[in-house]
Amino acid sequence: MYYEVEDKFKEECGVFGIYLNNPENITDAARSTFYGLYALQHRGQESAGIAVSDGKSIQLYKGMGLVSDVFTPDEIDNMHGHMAIGHVRYSTTGESGLVNAQPLVFHYLQGMVALAHNGNLTNNAALRKRLATYGSIFQTTTDTEIVANLLARYAQDKMEDALAKCMIDLKGAYALVIMTEDTLVGMRDPMGIRPLCLGELNGNYILSSESAALDTIGAELVRDVSPGEIVVINQNGVQFKQVINSPGRAHCIFEYIYFARPDSTIDGINVYRSRRKMGQQLAKECQDLDVDLVISVPDSGTAAALGFAEEAGIPFEEGLMKNRYVGRTFIQPTQKMRELGVRLKLNAIAEIVRGKRIVMVDDSIVRGTTSKKIIQMLRLAGATEVHMAVASPPTKYPCYYGIDTSRQEELIANIMDTDEIKDFIGADSLHYISMEGMLEALKQDGLSFCAACFSGSYPVQSGE
Repeated sequence: MYYEVEDKFKEECGVFGIYLNNPENITDAARSTFYGLYALQHRGQESAGIAVSDGKSIQLYKGMGLVSDVFTPDEIDNMHGHMAIGHVRYSTTGESGLVNAQPLVFHYLQGMVALAHNGNLTNNAALRKRLATYGSIFQTTTDTEIVANLLARYAQDKMEDALAKCMIDLKGAYALVIMTEDTLVGMRDPMGIRPLCLGELNGNYILSSESAALDTIGAELVRDVSPGEIVVINQNGVQFKQVINSPGRAHCIFEYIYFARPDSTIDGINVYRSRRKMGQQLAKECQDLDVDLVISVPDSGTAAALGFAEEAGIPFEEGLMKNRYVGRTFIQPTQKMRELGVRLKLNAIAEIVRGKRIVMVDDSIVRGTTSKKIIQMLRLAGATEVHMAVASPPTKYPCYYGIDTSRQEELIANIMDTDEIKDFIGADSLHYISMEGMLEALKQDGLSFCAACFSGSYPVQSGE
């Protein structure tokens, strides 16, 4: 039995794909995908995998752990081909284990196909039952295998037509990269809940969950894949097919609050700037707060804290130092070890916080346990007051779209009001940004967001 220190939501995974027209080296596709997955490591740390095609067959290598643990230089050197797709995973639907690690590779009527998926199907149980009734056999517990079985049922059609039929069947959130022996395909759900973008490098094309991975390999962002759109990349170039024109969009708002890297731009919004604007808006809503110093819970709260300090005219300091070599820390579940686990990851800088009235800015509060320990740490370091400001509204509802949320009864904002949460975490005051303020900070023409974790209003109902 283990206790995980970090009290945060977890994204399910990240996907990456590349098509090289004229590779200089037979390992370029695999190597670029390795670097792309490195850049997407924050989206999943349980497993990693790369599938490569040389135009005749698909080769797969995957394993449990971080990208750097799974792939050695020798393994990359043995992956030959001009196309590749990759995946990093944190499990939400389907248990953690090698059998569920992606990409998944299958043989079907048209040849071989590899799939990697980010998101969660809300009708996965109904689809699995329907497919099993028709004779499908499942080896994994992932949504991705459902897509593969649907694709096989429509295998008499061209790939893009088969995927168009799949899109009609699928409900929920998905960004898919799919590879046959000679074609790379990207597909995004009709609401655009999960992100997917297209990049270009010297006439070669890349698909990625985030633009930061494009930057890593030197590619330029061309555009985001539109909701309900399929992108087909092969020797004929790039073709776009709009399959479903959704009546509305529902981009995941937590990408901007916490999940995505700050240097990514998703659907035209830079993540760092959006977090800074949320911090500025939060400060406008906390004008009566009288403090000496603004600090952040690093790293996800830092951009918002800088925006807060700028708007409020209060100095920003690094009051908490993060150990960047800890990663995901698991320790034995004794109280003493739990406290040590937080200190392994964060430590207060007493010389900065001693004798100061502090406002600590974070991106969200999930269960409240980590916030409580950090506030205790700051008081022990000599802070005279510790106020907490949160750059998202209270999280009250679970997510069905590829985020590992707690059960609703474990979400502290679902069982306590703001004053009760303040008392539980031991803060002198607690301030959340308003829903209206958060949306104003993210305002952009043509965009709307899924904020169901705050409002309970789901764009696609579970089980549809």
